[in-house]
Amino acid sequence: MNGPVQAHADMALVERCRANAPGAFEEIYRNHAPRLFGLICRLVGRIEAEDLLQETFLSAHRKLGLYRGESALGTWLFRLATNLCLDHLRSRGSRWSHLTDGIDGDIEGHVASAGPVLGTVDRLDLERAIAALPTGARTVFVLHDVEGFDHRQIGDLLGVSDGTSKSQLHRARMRLREMLADRRVSAAEPA
Repeated sequence: MNGPVQAHADMALVERCRANAPGAFEEIYRNHAPRLFGLICRLVGRIEAEDLLQETFLSAHRKLGLYRGESALGTWLFRLATNLCLDHLRSRGSRWSHLTDGIDGDIEGHVASAGPVLGTVDRLDLERAIAALPTGARTVFVLHDVEGFDHRQIGDLLGVSDGTSKSQLHRARMRLREMLADRRVSAAEPA
């Protein structure tokens, strides 16, 4: 389902929640929790993901009256979850100003090596590399390459321009290639 049909279904479900219909909010949870949990895990790590997922749905329940149907319900929930994750990361000492810190200087010397990483990448290595990205780059990478949002949607979710989203995605990919290539070289060296 997509487009007007999905929008109608979303609003009907939200209206049922607002009317306290039995099982309505549980249906929202069942429909969206798995994908939101994946997003949250990638943004803050598995250890804190369950708490932030619960916080996301508590926030959604409190703010359901603000949902106007201008975007898909799933997009609205993603925005809530992303904002909660970013707030959480900021409170842990990560600041949004680190959006590009730690990447800019590293990339300039490695632009020539921007080709794809050869060979097989271990999923654990990839997860660790994603987790090592600065907050802003990691957020854009996860939203675009993992969750499938386009740059306009990411800009709307994060309150940044399309160009900033594109730039952060490029930097994230470059940094990931570098980190994964370094791990492959380290693994290939004799002990």
